[in-house]
Amino acid sequence: MEKAILAKKIGMTQVFGEKGDMIPVTVLEAGPCTVLRVKSEKRDGYKAVCVGFGSIKLKKVTSPMGGQFKSKSDKPGGDSTKDIAPTKYIRELKLDDSDNYARGSVIKADMFAPGDMVDVTGISKGKGFQGAIRRYGQHRGPMSHGSKYHRGLGSMGPGTTPGRVRKGKKMPGHMGVENVTVQNLTVVKVDAENNLIAIRGAVPGPKGGVVCITDAIKAQGAES
Repeated sequence: MEKAILAKKIGMTQVFGEKGDMIPVTVLEAGPCTVLRVKSEKRDGYKAVCVGFGSIKLKKVTSPMGGQFKSKSDKPGGDSTKDIAPTKYIRELKLDDSDNYARGSVIKADMFAPGDMVDVTGISKGKGFQGAIRRYGQHRGPMSHGSKYHRGLGSMGPGTTPGRVRKGKKMPGHMGVENVTVQNLTVVKVDAENNLIAIRGAVPGPKGGVVCITDAIKAQGAES
């Protein structure tokens, strides 16, 4: 991918276009993301940029994670940059031009522009334990008097062969808290000064959740 940034979901609102049409948008606080490490294919086997997002107190950083923010200038092949302020979230972004980044550089919201097509990936809202009707959209049974089957699971499969419940059977269970990607969303507005991006439509996750905004994969395929 060519462009990517971490963002925090602020909430939804509406804006009006040039023709007066109402556009529902999700407002995201995108960046700034600090580059903590640049991975190369020669050293690590693949190209990627390790970035940090969100502030956190130093006392809340564990010792293993604290090494991500310390300078490596005293080690062979290390960089000469200073220590970086601790961040709450650390993610890897596999950018095509990762070689152009350096430790300490900052990725900001202005890398996107209005009209860009993007994909947004995040953790969906948790909905607890749900039945098969809500979880998978299955049909209910008769609601008339005398029926003993309303919102039950129904048939579990053959009783003789194979004589067990097959793997993958859609059953009641925990719903939500899954990695979800919404594709081909349009960037409506970009406020680079306040690190805000307004994207048309809804994105995964609750308010305050962290998402990853990348350029749309399907849009790239259409252009090529």
